[in-house]
Amino acid sequence: MSLQQLKERALQSDDVRREYDALESEFTLISQLLHMRKAAGLTQEQVAVLMHTKKSNISRLEKGAVTPKVDTLQRYAKACGYELHMSFEPQAVG
Repeated sequence: MSLQQLKERALQSDDVRREYDALESEFTLISQLLHMRKAAGLTQEQVAVLMHTKKSNISRLEKGAVTPKVDTLQRYAKACGYELHMSFEPQAVG
């Protein structure tokens, strides 16, 4: 069974689907971090040097193993040549 098939099977459960959907914003953040770094042509080590931190901290950030502070996200974005912009959106009703 492939990973995709396992995921599809697991998401058939309402409980699993709710938990997965609740993590959507975290998955999106991780995806954006990876995209920025790769678009900048940087390694984790290079980002770490630019942020004055350790590669292991970048790895944990990109794996979603830590909840980053806004300052950390700003420094990561700057290291990759981006700016951080945040916004709040009303929740969907229903």
